[in-house]
Amino acid sequence: MEPTLLSELLPAATSRPRRRGRIVRRALLVGVWSAASGALFALGSTLLWPWARRRRQWERGCVRSWGSGIARVLGMRITVEGSPPTPPFVLVSNHLSYLDIIVFAAVAGPTFVSRHDLRYWPGLGTLARIAGTVFIDRERRRHAIPVMEQIRRRLEGGHGVIIFAEGTSSKGDRVYPMKSSLLELLARECRPVYYAAIGYRTPRAEEPACRSVCWWGDMPFGPHFLALCRLPRFEASLSFGEEPVQDADRKVLAARLQRAISERFAPVVTSDDDETVD
Repeated sequence: MEPTLLSELLPAATSRPRRRGRIVRRALLVGVWSAASGALFALGSTLLWPWARRRRQWERGCVRSWGSGIARVLGMRITVEGSPPTPPFVLVSNHLSYLDIIVFAAVAGPTFVSRHDLRYWPGLGTLARIAGTVFIDRERRRHAIPVMEQIRRRLEGGHGVIIFAEGTSSKGDRVYPMKSSLLELLARECRPVYYAAIGYRTPRAEEPACRSVCWWGDMPFGPHFLALCRLPRFEASLSFGEEPVQDADRKVLAARLQRAISERFAPVVTSDDDETVD
């Protein structure tokens, strides 16, 4: 009996140091790669300032390189259905995690509209500021007006802009109603709005993606990120809509986008997870 117990305990005991090493290694690499990407972004943008087209290409390439690098470091495999739109564009997506930024960065290299406190996050916040992320304080309704003007300037500058219009990240059970305030400019000018659905999956033996990858509710960022680094690998899926949506009424536009994204969205929460996620 003792040899049997020892053989059962040995794999578990040896896996713990391996997982700790993975966490430390990945956390360090995320910081180093983000710092290097941010430095290259800023340097290239400064040197190419007189040449707007080349500067945009450099900036987009840096963002995509950063996202692809972070995805590899974290063991994230990205699958894409459809094609991202060509800049300039506005794209609306559902929102599941801070990892959504990495996925879209790797695939499309866009500018993001993100929560205002992201600017203070170590690593990701610094790169977000350098990359021209538009920050919004959703607790202040009037803040949507200057944000819309910043979006207009990004579009006029030839950039793609990603908006997570649900207003918060979720556990991935469904696509929640889209907030229409940030769609006011797009509706007023009847601009085409592209859309995409994002989702995640973890290996069967690991913690479900709704808890280990999705970041929602009152989950603290630090412990969640360290637990994410513990995963050996996971998958992210991105499904782009074929045709953009347009409407002169922002609330109708928001409802149409929610329906379109829902049609492409595969719920992250499974029936086995429902009892433990809520």
